[in-house]
Amino acid sequence: MKLALGPLLYYWPRDTVFAFYEAMAATPLDVVYLGETVCSRRHELRLNDWLALARMLHAAGKEAVLSTQVLIESNTDVGTLHKITGNGEFLVEANDMGAVSRLAGTQPFVAGPHLNLYNAHSLQWMAQLGARRWVMPIEMARDALAAMLAQPLEGLQTEVFAYGRMPLAYSARCFTARHRNLPKDDCRFSCLEHPDGLPLRTREGEGFLVLNGTQTQSARVYNLAGEIAAMRTLGVGLLRLSPQAQHMEQVVALFDEARNGAADAVQRMQPHMPDLPCDGYWHGRPGLEQGRITA
Repeated sequence: MKLALGPLLYYWPRDTVFAFYEAMAATPLDVVYLGETVCSRRHELRLNDWLALARMLHAAGKEAVLSTQVLIESNTDVGTLHKITGNGEFLVEANDMGAVSRLAGTQPFVAGPHLNLYNAHSLQWMAQLGARRWVMPIEMARDALAAMLAQPLEGLQTEVFAYGRMPLAYSARCFTARHRNLPKDDCRFSCLEHPDGLPLRTREGEGFLVLNGTQTQSARVYNLAGEIAAMRTLGVGLLRLSPQAQHMEQVVALFDEARNGAADAVQRMQPHMPDLPCDGYWHGRPGLEQGRITA
């Protein structure tokens, strides 16, 4: 079972991003996804920068994958999409059907978690178009995944979002700018002030959601480190960990231990998490619930 680092969902300064991926190059990660998937106004890194990071990670023995933006809103976004899908060097994760259309029948690709692949027929269709890996939708339960993989497709890998604040929804509105009474087109790059997103709490002070520009995330941190044995039995090949601003190296190391059988990795991970854990979706319950802890 491989460890994959998902695309960076937050907006960090350029030097911070480069330092982060240089640190990730020294970890036991097997696959690293790169690129801006949330908002095209985030310009700290350009495509050439992401390509440079991909080459650095490839030299370090990682598989580098370029991820496309989830919500395409302008001709500029379309142009960037064309450049990514036509890069000719690295595998691409398609996060909308426009990217799939560009890649289908021309080169292998990764079907991202936002393509709404919820049944075996849609998964088979995606494989016929050229997908060699697919990422399970965030809210899918273990039993639903088992049903989809009952007749596994040869050559198609399954990846599961196994750690991080869950990306729940995308919007044409920028909620972080709205919080500061700023229009989206003059957001003053407010996301830079929130390296792990802007927490939204209930009146009782309980974590509810996290605002991340045009993206809404869960406040709690999805953590399936205790379900690795079950995922391996189902045929899951990759575990996706989502980047966070602090303690990512420790999280990766503990997931590496967990995939190798460590029984206490989940408990030891909690001090390194930005919020409380949850795994409800995996068990077919409300997402913010935390079920049993197993190894």
